Amino acid sequence: MIVLGVILLIVGFLTGISIIWTIGIILVVLGLILWVLGAAGHAVGGRTHYW
Repeated sequence: MIVLGVILLIVGFLTGISIIWTIGIILVVLGLILWVLGAAGHAVGGRTHYW
């Protein structure tokens, strides 16, 4: 999710399409939040680990 978000950020920046930029930011933030929760040992979405 983080990698896809970064790819969308780059594509959105290069093409100037703001909606792709916004979706990329959202995916990166969600990916980081899920990664931190999973690393802290909390079950995320019914899974013990999230990678």
